[in-house]
Amino acid sequence: MGADETIPAALELTDGRLNLRPWQDRDAAALSEAARESTESVGRWLPWCHADYDLHAAAAWVTHCQAGWHSGEHFAFAVFDAASGDLLGGVGLGQRNRVHRSGNLGYWVRQSRQGQGIASAAAAMVARFGFGRLGLIRIEIIALPDNRPSRRTAEKLGAQFEAVARHRLWEREQACDAAVYALIPRDLG
Repeated sequence: MGADETIPAALELTDGRLNLRPWQDRDAAALSEAARESTESVGRWLPWCHADYDLHAAAAWVTHCQAGWHSGEHFAFAVFDAASGDLLGGVGLGQRNRVHRSGNLGYWVRQSRQGQGIASAAAAMVARFGFGRLGLIRIEIIALPDNRPSRRTAEKLGAQFEAVARHRLWEREQACDAAVYALIPRDLG
């Protein structure tokens, strides 16, 4: 992506089963509901996902995502079921490093729809977007070492495990080691 090229906020990615698009104001209520539903699974790993995640918090997240999209610093997508239109989760590229053409890939799926391959399918679409539209050469996936669901998703994508990096994440007010996976374009096949 050239310095002046912007990615349109109307961008949509689809594989026929899932539709991905940038977060919009109208998504806040569905996001709040999905987060509250998912505190036992997603909330175990992602501190933002808790029982008190309300409409105000969801709207603030959507605004943050829109600003990141506009600045070209991070690209967060809402993930929807193509048939029903239900919000299934989120996936995005953040921590963009323009000098080294890399970014960080994150994903989550609401509790009632986990175990259906949604995270890996959505993550693959966004990784292709990162390599193709943003010109990235490396995408990292960082997970707490005991977050087996996230690590399985990374492996299913074809990401290569590289290390458990010491103090790689700051989570719940403490330094945490993290498993580091990396995707390069040829890993997606």
